[in-house]
Amino acid sequence: MSTWIVLFCNNVQFQRFQTTGVPYVSVAKSGSCSIESNFRMNNGNLGNPIGRPQRCILFVDRGASLSIGKNVGISSTAIVAHHQITIGNNVKLGGGVCIYDTDFHSLDPKSRQNASEDSAQKINKPVSIGNNVFIGAHSTILKGVSIGDNSIIGACSVVTKNIPENEIWAGNPAKFIKKQSADA
Repeated sequence: MSTWIVLFCNNVQFQRFQTTGVPYVSVAKSGSCSIESNFRMNNGNLGNPIGRPQRCILFVDRGASLSIGKNVGISSTAIVAHHQITIGNNVKLGGGVCIYDTDFHSLDPKSRQNASEDSAQKINKPVSIGNNVFIGAHSTILKGVSIGDNSIIGACSVVTKNIPENEIWAGNPAKFIKKQSADA
């Protein structure tokens, strides 16, 4: 099945894009997903042999939203929106990056034993990625995080808190490395 059909059948609002392979896309009827022009996506080893191959995943739950700006490139990336994820313009998401705006499960062990309680008590917080951001391969961006314009996240980082603009962060958990020139 072609990527155009997958996006169209999931009510994704999209413009011009390029893809290698076909992603997994699931947008709930009350969810919304929009992708602006010049979107580039590599799915699996064929488009970007980075190891840990998978198709890109765009998952938008009921009442949630995913908005992807212009000139964004992703490879074997998983983006899971249970609330709201916004990705700015000119963003590069390295191979295997995961972005989650939810804990998926309750933090209370007793609640996790009951599926409806577990789901009702999970914590969702929006994620915002600014313009001109680069997130290195295999990094994970967690709920409630905002990454400022022009910032860089080093490979294999776990981002648990906000990153100001024009900074480089890396590690698990990600820590400040240095300021970056906005002209770089």
